[in-house]
Amino acid sequence: MRSYSMGQAAALLGVSAETVRRWADGGRLRMERDGTGNRTVEGTALAAFAEERAAGRHPVPEGVATSVRNSFAGIVTAVRLDDVAAQVEIQSGPHRLVSLVTRESVAELGIEVGVLVTARVKSTNVHVDVP
Repeated sequence: MRSYSMGQAAALLGVSAETVRRWADGGRLRMERDGTGNRTVEGTALAAFAEERAAGRHPVPEGVATSVRNSFAGIVTAVRLDDVAAQVEIQSGPHRLVSLVTRESVAELGIEVGVLVTARVKSTNVHVDVP
């Protein structure tokens, strides 16, 4: 079974290694020691913890029916307007998303730099790479 160091777990969870240590010391995240005494997190335990942390973070509003499950709450960092289209950049944690929408949508939704938004992503092609 694959295990991750404190630093690797922190990077995957988007927090500091100190936060991971506090979670482990508080019993929220199960840690073990490797042969050299360093703390490690088993891959399946880390995956379950990541899912638990994300649960409810980007809920679909009640009464809204959608097939989109990939949601990213973030802050608008840039808006570039054209005559018809607009490019909206969003920073969601470590993720930068860029969306092309109509200029009319930007105006109707009040999208501008500094506004909190949720980007929902649906794709017919997803590529997964393993290092």
